[in-house]
Amino acid sequence: MIEIKVPTVGESISEVTLVQWLKADGEWVERDELLCEMESEKATFELNAEQAGVLHIVAQAGDTINIGDLACKIDETAARPEGAAAPVAKPAEAKAAAAPSAAPKAEALPADVKATPVAQAIMADKKVKPSEVSGTGVSGKILKNDVLEALNSPGIKGGATQLSRTDRPEKMSNLRKTISRRLVEAKNSTAMLTTFNEVDMTNIMHIRSKYKDGFKESYGVNLGFMSFFTKACTIALTEWPAVNAYVDGDQIIYHEYCDISIAVSAPKGLVVPVIRNAESMSMVEIEQAVVSLAKKARDNKLSMEEMTGGTFTITNGGVFGSLMSTPIINIPQAAILGMHKIQDRAMVVNGKIEVRPMMYLALSYDHRIIDGRESVGFLVRVKELLENPELMLLGKDPVKALLGM
Repeated sequence: MIEIKVPTVGESISEVTLVQWLKADGEWVERDELLCEMESEKATFELNAEQAGVLHIVAQAGDTINIGDLACKIDETAARPEGAAAPVAKPAEAKAAAAPSAAPKAEALPADVKATPVAQAIMADKKVKPSEVSGTGVSGKILKNDVLEALNSPGIKGGATQLSRTDRPEKMSNLRKTISRRLVEAKNSTAMLTTFNEVDMTNIMHIRSKYKDGFKESYGVNLGFMSFFTKACTIALTEWPAVNAYVDGDQIIYHEYCDISIAVSAPKGLVVPVIRNAESMSMVEIEQAVVSLAKKARDNKLSMEEMTGGTFTITNGGVFGSLMSTPIINIPQAAILGMHKIQDRAMVVNGKIEVRPMMYLALSYDHRIIDGRESVGFLVRVKELLENPELMLLGKDPVKALLGM
C-alpha cells in the first residue's frame, strides 16, 4: 500500500485545503493520473498517483490538512479490473467507471466544459445541454447538484430559484483568506494615498488598429494595451526610483530593475503574477509573458515563483467596465497603477472641442517614501509616454536625441 502525503509547496505554508477529489474512493487509477486538487494560501496544485492501483481516500474534500499529512493510499497490489481503461490522456476529466453499470453513457462535452462523471451521466440521461447549467465547482466544473438545480428550475440558468431567501454558507478558501489579510494589512501598514490623471489613448489605438494584424501574424500574440503600459511604467520607474522601492524597517530598498506584477482575476480570486526584468523586454516579449501568465492564472497553474516578488503592480479594472477606482497597494511594494475603461469624452484640443478616447489613471502610493512630487511626476511621465508612444523607443523625443539634448 503506497501512502501519498501532502507535499511541501512553500517555505511559509504549513497547511492546505483539499478542494475536491477527481477520483472516487475504490476506483482504479493509472500512474500519474490526477487524484485531487489542493489549495494553499497562494496557489492551487494537484496530487498525482505514484503507481497504478486502487485508490483509498483518507482526507475528505473541504478538509484543512497539514503539510506531510496523509491524503490517500493506493493499493498497487490490487488486480487491474477487466476492461479498465488505459492511462487517461486528459487527467482532469474524471472517468465514469465508478458509476453504476446501468447509468447512461455520457456524451462527450465541449473541450472548454468540464463536469463530474455523475453530472455528465445525468445530463446525458435527461438531455440537459451544458449551456443550460452553471457549474459551481473549481474552474466552473459542473457538479451533480448543478444539474439537479437546472432540472428543478427549467429555463433559469444555474437553477436559481426565483424569490428565494436562502442563505448559503461557504468556507473561505485559503487563497481568499490570504487576499483578505494582505488587503487589510496594506490599508493598515502604509500611508496610502491616490493621485489621478487621464490619458488620451488616440495614438495607441491608432497604432493597434494599423499594426495588430501584422503583429499577430508575425508573433502569434495580440498587440494589447498592457505592453504599452508596462513599457511606459518601466521607463518612468527608472526616472522616479522611489516609486520602484519599498520600506524595510528603517531602510528604503531601491530596485535597480523592474519586475512588473500584473493583477489577474483567476477563478479562485485575484492573483498577481510577475514579469521579471520588464525594463529589458521588447513589446513582443511583454505580450507573450502577459498571455502566458494570464493563461496559467485561469488554469490555476501559476507556480509560487511566478507569484513572488514584483517591484510595481499594474491592475486593469477597465476590463470589467470600471471608469475610476483607487487600487490598493500590493505590499511590500510602494505603488500600484490602476488602468480603467476607455471612454469617448469631449476634450478641448487646440481651442476646439473634439471627441477623444480617454482613460483615467490612478496611482496609489505609500506616502512614507513617495512624496507628491514623485507620485505626480511619475504619473505625468506615464501619461506623456502613452500619448506619444514614439518616446518609448528612446525614452525621450527622437529629435532631442538626435540633437543630443
